[in-house]
Formats: sequence, C-alpha cells, structure tokens
Amino acid sequence: MDWLSAENVIAVGTALLGVFASLAALWYERRVPRRKRIGYRVQMDTPIGSEEGGGRATVRLGLFDEDPSMTDATLVLLRVENDGSQSIAGDDYTGREPHGLTAEFSGRVIRGIAVTQPGDTGHLMEHFAPTFGLRHSGSTLRIPRVPLNHGEHFKLLVLLTGGHVGDDVRITGGIRDGEVRPNRSTTPDDTPPLLSRPARLLTGLLTLSVMALSTLIVVGDDVPPPMGCAEGRLTVVGSTAFKPVAEELADKYEKDCPGSDIEVDAHGSAPGINELDEKGAAAASAPALIAFSDGPKPSGHPRLRENRVAVSSFAMVLSDRVPLKNLSLADLRRVYRGEFRTWRELDPALPALPVVLVSRNSNSGTRAVFQRRILRGFESAPSSADCIRKDDPKAALVRCEADSTEELLTSVAKVPGAIGYAELRSADVPKGLHRISLDGAAPTIEDIAGSSYPFREIEHAYTYGRPPADSLASSFLNYTMRGSGQDVIRTHGHVPCAAPEGLRVCGDGPEIEP
Repeated sequence: MDWLSAENVIAVGTALLGVFASLAALWYERRVPRRKRIGYRVQMDTPIGSEEGGGRATVRLGLFDEDPSMTDATLVLLRVENDGSQSIAGDDYTGREPHGLTAEFSGRVIRGIAVTQPGDTGHLMEHFAPTFGLRHSGSTLRIPRVPLNHGEHFKLLVLLTGGHVGDDVRITGGIRDGEVRPNRSTTPDDTPPLLSRPARLLTGLLTLSVMALSTLIVVGDDVPPPMGCAEGRLTVVGSTAFKPVAEELADKYEKDCPGSDIEVDAHGSAPGINELDEKGAAAASAPALIAFSDGPKPSGHPRLRENRVAVSSFAMVLSDRVPLKNLSLADLRRVYRGEFRTWRELDPALPALPVVLVSRNSNSGTRAVFQRRILRGFESAPSSADCIRKDDPKAALVRCEADSTEELLTSVAKVPGAIGYAELRSADVPKGLHRISLDGAAPTIEDIAGSSYPFREIEHAYTYGRPPADSLASSFLNYTMRGSGQDVIRTHGHVPCAAPEGLRVCGDGPEIEP
C-alpha cells in the first residue's frame, strides 16, 4: 500500500513521539508547577566559646573567656539563594511587610548578625537596613524582602548563645507561585545531569526519527513542500489594531512556505467584514480572503464563519499633563457624556485643563470594543478636525477622530488634557501619555484570564463559509492559530486563544478544523 512508505511510517512515528512528549511535558508542568524558589543551607555551625559539652570532638576558640554569658557562643553561616528558574522581585514575597523570610535558630539566642555576599551583587546590601525589615528577637531573625535574580545569593553570619552546635536552623516564608526550602551544595563529583534518564531516552528517539526522516527527504527524488503549507494568493483585510500582527504573520508564512503570496490591506474591522461578505456573495464560493475583526461581526452576515484567534487587551491613555492613574467606569462614562468640561471638575486636585476626547473613526473595531465593553453605548459626533479647536460651538467638548492607532496616540500625547483608547501592545507607550487603570484594575497581558480588567476582547478571523482544506486560507489560519503564528501573536502583546490561558477567555476556542 502506498501509504505504508518509509517516509509516512517515520513521519507518523515522529508525530506519535511528539504527542507523547507533549503529554509528558503537561504532566511535568502539573507535577512541578513552581518555578520560583528560594533555597537555603547552613554552611557553618561551630562553637567559639570556651565551655566544653555536647559529647562532640571540637576545638573551641575561647574568644569570650572574660564574658560568662558568651561561653556557649556559636557561629552559624547561613546561605540564602535563588536556585529556581525565575527572578524573584520584592513583591513576590507574601509575608507581612516589610519582612520577606523568617529564620528560626531553635534553642539559641541571636546576639549579632553580619551580612555578606559576592562582590558582583553588592547592590543587594541596601535592602538589609533595619528600616527594610532586618530585625531579630530571641531565636527569630526577620529577613527583608530582598530581590534576587536567578543564581544570586547572600550570606548571614549569625552569632548565637545557648543551645548546641547542630540545633535546627529553619527558614520559612511565602513566595508567590514558588516555595522556600532547604537545599544542598553541588560538589564537582556530584554534578547532576542536565536531563533525566527518561528525558535523555525521549530526546534520543526523537533525534533518531528526525534524522531518519530528514535523510529520506534529502535522498529522495522529489522535494516535497513543507508540511501544512499551501501555494497561491491570499488577501488579509480588517482590523487596523491587529494589522502589525497580520503583516508579520504573512511575512513569516511566505518565508516558511515558498509559492505563497499574502497581502495585508487593513482599513478597519467593519470595512473588512463588508468586503468579505460582498466578494463571497459575488463569487458564490469562498474567496481567497480573510477578515480580522476586533470582536464579533455585526449581525446581517450569516455566511461568514468565525475563528477565534487571540485575546486582545485595550487601554485608556491619558495626557501626562493630567496626573490621574485610575478612573472608575462610572466616571469614565460621565467624561464621555460631556459632564466635565475640565479635569478639575472631576477632581479638584487635577489641573484645570479642558477635557479632549480623541476617538477612532466609525470603521474601527477598537472603537466598537470601547463602545460595547466600556461605554455600553455610542460615542457622540465629532466636534473638531484637529483635536484643538471646536468646529461646532454648541458642542460641550472637543472630540476628534483618528484613522489609526498611531494617529490617536500621537494626538493624545500632543494635546494637553486629551484622553483616548488603543489596543495594549507589548511596546512602550509614546512619551507624553500614560495608561490608566479602570476600577483599580491595570491593563496587562500577564494575567489576562484571571484579571477583572474589563477592556479586552477576542480577535476574530472570518472566512466566507469553510475554505477548502488544501487552500491557502485554511493553511494560513492553522498557521496563525495553532502553528508558529502563536509566537508572533504573543510578541505583539496578545494571547493566543489556543494557549491554556487564552482558552479560558475564548470559550470553546477556534472553530477551524486541523
């Protein structure tokens, strides 16, 4: 049978190994969910007083012969380090401020402390001032919230009395998404392998399979196209907010799949939806056209098929001349209803700058998201063409419209007292403006599934009906939603719907068939 060729057998075997590797990775992630970790160990515990005892062969220094209260003195060197895979910031500690960790020296009393650390991490010393939480009482030592990059450490040299050498020393504390636990040093003869035995076996099998498949492809008479690729021409229209993502996706797909030609011509979500519906109806079939939309399509387009691609966060942006960091949704709606002529009318502590509303035009999907998710209504008509002077004297506020995200951000940064909205991208916002929180929730992509932040929406990709399985449209959608395109989506500050955190927001996830 033709399908039992060597290439197909190896390809199927490699795919099964990949599935097994994915399941193993998921199992490992569930078993080992913490990746932030503080480890500690006692590097020295020695007597330095003059009193014998404990039944242990020791050499005592007798440093305190003239001080009877120190005859049982001991010296402990305690090493604290970040031995996890991620950096630990000051706000990662969950204990009561200002303390981060607590060290207990059972049966002994702390008499003095010295902090030591490597020369290349001297910047940590400023965190050990008493005002930052370094305190001791009895056998308890309170350690401040010291930020530690991966591999960084500090040492605590503690002078103690009472008890015995070897008495229990324990550090406790809470780390967000992490743990505090004792560790041990790694000697040159005790170097752990980089990979466990199952990981080495799985890696070897995958490597052999890939090498065999590559050899068969190289020596074969025909050079097949990359798996999942399709040739032809495709046009991508729709959302200008998602345009940078679509352009990079098109470039990468064309490089990965020779013979494909993808043009991105984004002029807004609404025009893209209308163009797709009109061309599909005229052709009576699925045209080589995909429309991205910020949010679901409007009613009246029953033949358009929805594919959920990513979760996008949006942000309110405000001129830096107005030092406001948070707005309630109720006050924001009052601002857009024109109830405040100046920012001082909203808050007497704010400057008396006029409120200027910079909005997107009516074709913008971002504007549709803002009206649907935030305003719960429609914006008023524009009253200015340049965002500075009112063309309509009867209008309560200056309200202007921008054709693109870049134009809106430039206007808000330039006009004192201006406020607007835009999608949240991974890049920094321009100088002259800042993002503001809504009802105390900050715009962020790190916790997009669990956050209560309201200004977010699902990015959709629409086709006219179901495109043929071997078409460029179908291949490009799979590349975007399940393939390498997910990395592109993340780099632009969006969360793929196929990712675990994206699935919780996107519901049933993308409808495109694999």
